[in-house]
Amino acid sequence: MPETSAPLAGLTVLDFSSVLSGPLAAAMLADQGADVIKIEGPEGDTTRALGPAKGRLSAMYISANRGKRGLVLDLKQAAAQQIAQALVQRADVLIQNMRPGVMDRLGLGPDAMLAANPRLVYLSITGFGPDGPDAGARAYDTVIQARSGLAANHPHPVTGEPTLLPSAVCDKLTALTAAQAITAALVARARDGRGRHVQVAMLDAAVAFQWPEAMFNQVFIDEPPPPMPEFGVGQRPWATRDGFVATSAPQQVEFNGLLRVLGCPELADDPRFATPSSRMRNSPALRELLTPRFATWATDELVPALAAAGVPAGRVNRRDELLRDPQLLHNAVLAEVQQAGAGRVRLPRGAARFEGYQQPVKPAPHAGEHGPDVLREAGFSDAQIDAWITQGVLRVG
Repeated sequence: MPETSAPLAGLTVLDFSSVLSGPLAAAMLADQGADVIKIEGPEGDTTRALGPAKGRLSAMYISANRGKRGLVLDLKQAAAQQIAQALVQRADVLIQNMRPGVMDRLGLGPDAMLAANPRLVYLSITGFGPDGPDAGARAYDTVIQARSGLAANHPHPVTGEPTLLPSAVCDKLTALTAAQAITAALVARARDGRGRHVQVAMLDAAVAFQWPEAMFNQVFIDEPPPPMPEFGVGQRPWATRDGFVATSAPQQVEFNGLLRVLGCPELADDPRFATPSSRMRNSPALRELLTPRFATWATDELVPALAAAGVPAGRVNRRDELLRDPQLLHNAVLAEVQQAGAGRVRLPRGAARFEGYQQPVKPAPHAGEHGPDVLREAGFSDAQIDAWITQGVLRVG
């Protein structure tokens, strides 16, 4: 079929955010065709210095800021604030994740910006919300993992102590929530012509994300049923002879298939394991019985045997093995991109596929790389731009 335009083509997004939640939300919009302008202070985004890096381009920064254009403004200077305000008047979306009140002090708060541009979708990400006892507190992913119950919901399998996932999961699920909220606000604007202020708290996003299963014992209020073991209490990989596999067999036909492959079909008649609920209640006993049977198999023999029996299963890929996973290779999830100053880098394609549109994967900007171009497009003269560079209002490189 003929190619169609990018879903968000023609939209301009100003990304004033830093670290991960806001930048990643903006990167998703860039994946889908928006012109995203990354606005940093002279010190640069914190992620530029996190993890492996070449110069001021870290792996994390590149991944979370792919496809954007870069502009560096010293927003402590009044001239820089005026430049930002002028850009907002031409923008469709503004994303920021500063603590409550900071953007207001810079003259870039939601009330002022929506008055200047009534069609603007202004997105604010906070750690705990715009007000309340913890509104002004600093928040990072680990803090939200703790406060949201996520750490307690992932106890250590032996000690039962809460664990912090070695992934910025709360930042990333907040980014997903934010990107969806922005597109919803844009749909609403198409109906009524109005922009609006959208707010996403990391704490709220993390709690909502867990609710369907990790918090199912907190759902019923009036005459709650007897509590079940918490979801996933026995959900751990199984050790094979040479690695690990994960399986899930909630349906009876899947559970029966698992038992046949492992050579113990008689366990299907054991009342302890007769239903999904009884298997959850008796998961320690089931694991004790099945662990030695998994250990007799080689991973690459067991996974296809389970698949043939209709049992969902997958090998546990290490990070390096992930790059060679045949389905991921087929899906072309990862693309090689030439990143100026860093050589070739691997970046993910946008996971959503749009019929007729092939999402490009573009590199991240160097600090201030596109500043003069962005300001020329906004109508500023070369003489004015040069003066701002001299004054340190605008920085290039």
